[in-house]
Amino acid sequence: MRAAGRGKLCYMTNTASSLSERSVAYGRMADALSHLGDTWRDWPDLAECARAVGLSPHHFQREFTRWAGISPKQYQAALAHAEAGDLLRQGASLLDASYETGLSGPSRLHDLFIAHEGLTPGEAKTGGQGADLVMGEAETPFGTAILVISPRGLCGLGFADDGADAKLGFEHPGYGKRAVKEDFASRYPNASIREDNCEAARWATRIFEGTEPVPVALYGTPFRRQIWRALLDIPPGETRTYGEVAAAAGQPKAARAAGTAIGANTISWLIPCHRALASDGRLHNYHWGVARKRAMLTFERAHAA
Repeated sequence: MRAAGRGKLCYMTNTASSLSERSVAYGRMADALSHLGDTWRDWPDLAECARAVGLSPHHFQREFTRWAGISPKQYQAALAHAEAGDLLRQGASLLDASYETGLSGPSRLHDLFIAHEGLTPGEAKTGGQGADLVMGEAETPFGTAILVISPRGLCGLGFADDGADAKLGFEHPGYGKRAVKEDFASRYPNASIREDNCEAARWATRIFEGTEPVPVALYGTPFRRQIWRALLDIPPGETRTYGEVAAAAGQPKAARAAGTAIGANTISWLIPCHRALASDGRLHNYHWGVARKRAMLTFERAHAA
C-alpha cells in the first residue's frame, strides 16, 4: 500500500494498513460504544448490536474485535463488572458511570516520557522563529489525526471530523481538517512548517502500534508542565476532575487554572486530557469531541478486561 506525502511517495507497512482500517471503523465503533453503553444491562445479543450500527453480525463482531482488541461480549462483561456504585451515588448517569470506573489500560502507556521541551522559551515567545516543523495527516483508531513533529519529538496531535456540527454549549462535536491545521499553525506563526503525510503516518504507527516510549516535545509554563505531568499519573481508563488534577500537581486551589492548562495541551491521547473531567463528572467539554473521549476511555478500559 502506498501513501503520498507532498511531492513524494512512501510505502506503508501492514501495520499502517491496520491503522487505516481501524480509522475507517472509528465512526461506527463510536456509535456501537454509545449503544452498548446504553443497553449493556439488558445484554443485547450480537444481532441486535449489529443492527444498531447497520452491519451484519459477522461483520460487526470482526470489526469491533479488530478495533477494540476484545469482542463485544467481553466489552459488555467489562461494563457489567465495573464498579460504578460510588459514581451513581454521586449523581452520575448510568452511562457516564459505566465509563468512569476503574479499569486500567495497556501498561505500555505508562512508559510515555517527556524527553525534553520542544521549543525554548525564546522560540515560543517569537512564535516558533527558526523552528522546523512537519505537519501531516494519518489514520488512527480514533479517526483522522493531524500530527505536528519537531526534530526533538511530537509537539502536536489532534483529531479531525470533517462535517462536524457546530459547538453547542460545552459539548465539542469536533473540528474539520482545515480548522485543526490552522489551529496548530497559528501556535507557531513564525516556524517553517512543511507537509508530509508519510512522516505523520510513521509517527502514528509508532504511537498507536509501537511498544517503545514516544518522545514528546512541547513548551509550556512551569504550572502547565505540572498539570500535564499530573495527567500522566492518572491510570489509563480512569478519570479525575480538574480539582483532583490540580491537587495532584500540588496546586489544590487552582482547579480553574488546571482546566485552562488541560485545554492548552496540544498532544492529545499521549498527554491524556481525555481523562480529565469538569466538577460535575460528565463526559463533555473535550476539544476533540465527546464521542472520541468516550471511545478513548473505553479503548483503554477494554484492554484490561
